[in-house]
Amino acid sequence: MTTTAPRSAAASPPDLRLGLAAMGTAIVAWGMTGVLIKTIDMGAIAIAFWRFVVYATLFTAYLRSRGVRVDRSVMRRTLPGGLCLSGDVMLFFTAVKYTNIVNATTIGALQPLILAVVAVRLFGETVRRREIIIALVAIAGVVVVVVESAGTPGWSPGGDLAAVGALLCWSAYWVFAKRSHGTITPMEYTAGTGWWTAIFALPVGLLVGSDMSVPAFDQWLPLLGLVLVGGVLGHGMMNWAIVRVPLWLGSTLTLLIPVISSIAAWIFLDESMTAIQVAGMIVVVAALTAIVTSQQRPEPV
Repeated sequence: MTTTAPRSAAASPPDLRLGLAAMGTAIVAWGMTGVLIKTIDMGAIAIAFWRFVVYATLFTAYLRSRGVRVDRSVMRRTLPGGLCLSGDVMLFFTAVKYTNIVNATTIGALQPLILAVVAVRLFGETVRRREIIIALVAIAGVVVVVVESAGTPGWSPGGDLAAVGALLCWSAYWVFAKRSHGTITPMEYTAGTGWWTAIFALPVGLLVGSDMSVPAFDQWLPLLGLVLVGGVLGHGMMNWAIVRVPLWLGSTLTLLIPVISSIAAWIFLDESMTAIQVAGMIVVVAALTAIVTSQQRPEPV
């Protein structure tokens, strides 16, 4: 007989459905960010800086219109998450610039390996054996995509190493986002971490000699597209969803990002895909569908 502790972290069914819908929107948005980054003729850190300056300004202005100030208290509470997010963004943007999109996003999608342990130990979440097995199948599908992409044009071991660093930072960001629940709102957390990312990115960019000047006129359209897609739809929706969806479930669903990124890169950037990669993607989608479907079923007692 399998027993499950209350999914502490699990929200009520309506909240879970809304959280999954928001998370799905964020995942699709993030799957498209690699393509958008490739179209911007700027250094990786400069992109991160200007993206988050605009992004944080928009969220701060919105909160201000609602009578909420992004004050010292908000900035203090969001510092740990902001530090992790800035590390993730700068390393991920660097990875996308120096390796192919599939590798950069797939390595990041291995996050469930880390957060599955964290979710149980820190948040008391329970993962059923069936879900663990299905998640491992999904990860295997992701690995197939990575193996097939290694050696393709644009691949770089240094870029892959940057992607690993982004993975560690991104995992820590999720933990801090989850812990922020009850202390500040998701919108405040989004604005605060956005400002911290911009603040950290500026000196790092100057230190490594990146051109941090105001983007050229023809770069603003793709940059604003990145702000809207990766920021508003991506980070904004994900921060709202994280507190409504179990940590392990949310991180596992991000395995869909490489599938979306691969298809987007194939359509818009002519990056190649092999039949084996396509098969791996199908396995990932099928496994994640099974996991989401299982959330609607009664749990065994």
